[in-house]
Amino acid sequence: MGLLALAQLKALSVKERVQTHIFPDAADVSEAVATLIKKLVLEAAAQGQHCVLGLATGSTPKEMYRHLVRMHRDEELSFKHVITFNLDEYLGLKPGALQSYRRFMQVHLFDHIDILPENTHVPDGSLATDSPQISLRCNEYERLIADAGGIDLQLLGLGRTGHIGFNERGSSCESRTRRVALGEATRIDAAADFFGKEHVPRYAISMGAATILQARRIVLMAFGEGKAAAVAQAVEGPVTNQIAASFLQDHPSAALYVDLGAAAGLTRQHCPWTVTPLNGDLLQWDTQTELRAAIWLARRLGRPLMRLRDSDYRANSLQDLVEKRGSAEAINERVFGALVRTVTSCPGTCLPARTTSGACNREATATKNCAAAPGGASSEASSSGRALVMSPHPDDDVISMGGTLAKLVQSGLQVHVAYQTSGSIAVWDHDARRFAAFAAQLPSALGLPAGGAGSDLRAKLDGVAAALDSKAPGEVDTLDVQRIKALIREGEAVSAASTCGVSPARMHFLDMPFYKTGMVEKEPLSDADVALVVALLERVRPCQLYAAGDLSDPHGTHRTCLQAILRALDIVRTQSWFEHCRVWLYRGAWQEWEPAEAGMVVPLTPREMRLKVDAIQRHQSQKDRPLFPGADLREFWQRALFRNEATAQLYNTLGLPEYEAMEAFVEYDAHSPSPLFRAGQSQ
Repeated sequence: MGLLALAQLKALSVKERVQTHIFPDAADVSEAVATLIKKLVLEAAAQGQHCVLGLATGSTPKEMYRHLVRMHRDEELSFKHVITFNLDEYLGLKPGALQSYRRFMQVHLFDHIDILPENTHVPDGSLATDSPQISLRCNEYERLIADAGGIDLQLLGLGRTGHIGFNERGSSCESRTRRVALGEATRIDAAADFFGKEHVPRYAISMGAATILQARRIVLMAFGEGKAAAVAQAVEGPVTNQIAASFLQDHPSAALYVDLGAAAGLTRQHCPWTVTPLNGDLLQWDTQTELRAAIWLARRLGRPLMRLRDSDYRANSLQDLVEKRGSAEAINERVFGALVRTVTSCPGTCLPARTTSGACNREATATKNCAAAPGGASSEASSSGRALVMSPHPDDDVISMGGTLAKLVQSGLQVHVAYQTSGSIAVWDHDARRFAAFAAQLPSALGLPAGGAGSDLRAKLDGVAAALDSKAPGEVDTLDVQRIKALIREGEAVSAASTCGVSPARMHFLDMPFYKTGMVEKEPLSDADVALVVALLERVRPCQLYAAGDLSDPHGTHRTCLQAILRALDIVRTQSWFEHCRVWLYRGAWQEWEPAEAGMVVPLTPREMRLKVDAIQRHQSQKDRPLFPGADLREFWQRALFRNEATAQLYNTLGLPEYEAMEAFVEYDAHSPSPLFRAGQSQ
């Protein structure tokens, strides 16, 4: 997504029916909302009154809660006069269950501040799903809210289908706290927390839409491109019970706080030239906005770039651009040339030309040395150089850039791959049981004598089997089981990267500490995590560095891994070797870069695409039915194949040569980082 100046973004809100605040990244949103809550708490305390907060759970508010904890610890913000009511809770879970929202609130907020326990309220999920007590408890919850004087500020997250709380499609705007049946999409989204959709409760207790709308003020937070469609529907679409968040359009004091990713579907961000600026100013037609506009028009009309006419631009709100550039032909040639210069079949030796600031220059001179190169050969990327691919999980390297990985090896670069986490929680128990049984039988199968170390191994493996047999769904694995699962992922990673030509001696398994909780819930990024990345960078000293930039990864690990890399780059960027290092961000199973964003696009032949699919399929523990598939139930190789073929088809539609598949990359400039990829960005 191209980035407009934030001042322009604030001006172009004519189609939005809910006040929407757009921030560069999730960290800024979290800090802004925490600051708002702090202000309300202090104002109420100054008047000798309680501040009543409606709270939400999930990944979205975690960083905001960390800010509140910091404000309590460092700024003496007291919560003694705060009363809280949570939106919802799963039915059938005890308060101490790993996935319960009561436990979530204790872990992330209540246990770290001075709030009175009797002032914290979470719906009671311990009842059986068919208990006649549920209605009574729900009515009691409503009474408690009324007795507290109503909610001063209600915090909301946003579901992928546009739900707020557990108010699924079809929920009435007059609904109150009640038992609700969870929709299929909601249960799929929660599957990671419960280690499989089959373990996700089918019912929950949720505040109703009417309860939420009675709050004096409402703040909805949303992060990432994965929420962009829901944000756009809630803010610009009709009020409908199919999108419960659209009810906020009828609230006098509701506001959305979103990052640039979540704002991507809003008209002022996606195609701002189609709305009239509230202040009457014209758009600033920089190169990025021109690219976005011309590509948007070509896709809208279904015609190649070079066939767009003046009348096409003028009939689609782009007359200002035509006036600025002089003609459609001038625009078409500039944009088409910029796209052509990003396409290269030899990423190991031919890179886009750079400006003096280090950023990719789309208006570089003609190509040299490689017919498909977007700017000619680079001396710092010669065959004697090194490339380092950072992979958050053990399969992201081949899923996201398996074709480019093979091309880098073929170009003569010394290619290293670093796996930042073990990925152990994504291995099914039955796989761990199978490998443990194999290891138990191996000594006798090889004719090794009984006793000694073999007996010790057998005892260990018996313990592993017992732990797996007695394990409840979602329960944290023992350390021995975690190690076995990590070894399974490591072996698959070695096989997959070897398929692309990478030497096992150049594969690095960092096992970053933040990941090693044994749960979906991870620790915050630490200095120890960053130090591992810094040490690897200083050892390899790559001339090309590839990292995962798909911030819509639903589990948050990719975001945390990227944060570690960006913090590491901030440490090493003054070292002499880094002057010649290019940093490229790839995307994987969740999304792809748009043509206007991509600084390098690598076409793949049918053979190369088959090689990539073969590499992905080496990750046998993730095949057929991955433990954490996200919202897309296709296998990872299917997603990658579809994404890469769709990218190639898009470029063909725009008028570029027709390729089998393409992998796209955005360049990151550590000296002048984009707001989307700042080192301080939270997970």
